Amino acid sequence: MADLPLVLLHAFPLDSRMWNAVREPLAKRVRVISADQRGLGRTALPVSDRAPSLEDAARDVLAMLDKLELDRVVLGGCSMGGYLAMAVLRAAPERVGGLVLIDTKASADTPVAAENRLAVADRAEAKGIEGWLAPSMLAKLLSVGTMYRRPDIVETVRDLIESQPPAGIAWAQRAMAARPDSLDLLREADIPALVLVGGEDKLTPVPEARAMAEALPNGKLVVLPGTAHLTPLEDPAAVVGAIQDWYPS
Repeated sequence: MADLPLVLLHAFPLDSRMWNAVREPLAKRVRVISADQRGLGRTALPVSDRAPSLEDAARDVLAMLDKLELDRVVLGGCSMGGYLAMAVLRAAPERVGGLVLIDTKASADTPVAAENRLAVADRAEAKGIEGWLAPSMLAKLLSVGTMYRRPDIVETVRDLIESQPPAGIAWAQRAMAARPDSLDLLREADIPALVLVGGEDKLTPVPEARAMAEALPNGKLVVLPGTAHLTPLEDPAAVVGAIQDWYPS
């Protein structure tokens, strides 16, 4: 198990650059792989008549593993990346040797939350994302302390959001709105699992993280104080330490 690579799946509405601060220190212990999800960062959005679904994004991940000739990996996902990690687990459990679920949740969207996602998707397609998406999300993604005392992180997140293609933003929102509840899936996942959550995370709060850790047969919960929904950016050293202390051996 010790030689299983770690695949990092990024949050919405960012890309794989969100892992920059944790990738190098983690790579001292284990092979680390990260890639942009479809329609975001430098990964194109495939032309398709299919409704947006994380099942298709999961197939992208599995195709990447096939290309890299990796039979089994540890999947680490933050926010939307956690939803995607669970979609990969559902599609091909034999490929997943461990889970790192960061600032995410297993529950499906409420009807209101799903409607809000679809509204954001429609607006992104119709008007682009410039001038409204980042301002509307920064205070939800970052802790109060980060917002006021770490302008560098605020600007990094703002730049990541504003660099995303509107079509990819819309696709991701629609795919997340359609995702199923995954608690039963986690109850059947008899693999090592680490659940990390920011103590001030409002989008996927501590009770959601605790529910996942309790559902997982081999789940461990770590709460990182002073951080919110993007712990790998807000406290990368704590995220690296938690993963290294836990990593399957």
